[in-house]
Amino acid sequence: MKTLVIVTHPSIETSVINKRWVEELKNDPEKYTVHELHKVYPDGNIDVAKEQRLIESHSNLVLQFPFYWFNCPPLLKKWLDDVFAYGWAYGSNGGDKLKNRKIALAVSAGIKKEDYTEEGRYRYTLEHLLSPFETSFLYCNADYRSFYALYGAESGTSASDLETSAQDYVNFIDNM
Repeated sequence: MKTLVIVTHPSIETSVINKRWVEELKNDPEKYTVHELHKVYPDGNIDVAKEQRLIESHSNLVLQFPFYWFNCPPLLKKWLDDVFAYGWAYGSNGGDKLKNRKIALAVSAGIKKEDYTEEGRYRYTLEHLLSPFETSFLYCNADYRSFYALYGAESGTSASDLETSAQDYVNFIDNM
């Protein structure tokens, strides 16, 4: 089965990194379904049943987003709150739809990698800051496969680095 990539970027048209990653994924529609939340739900009204069926029809799930204000975009948080519902994603009443499903994150981080260290400017690693996602996936008995990240977007990303990141991202998904 294919990998579902939930892309949440409020302005994907002006994005450099996330836009390039989406282009790369769309080169292989047999392997990846790219689902752009801001395009599907510009009003923020999520069709929960549709989203749950979409997840169920894929073997793997990747959440792709720019990491800003040390979190995900608000629409992704709403999507998680609505779609990962009691009785579907977790709970004693049949909530097992994410059980053993491989889930990973893909984030573009504006800040340089060295700033995301215990000694760095922000004192926390990206892994630490993404731990609420990991904890949520573990709570749903999913198979969390970690994250892929490209750091330093605020400083500019060279064309070469961008192309390498797109290839590395696809390899990450293929090996999750």
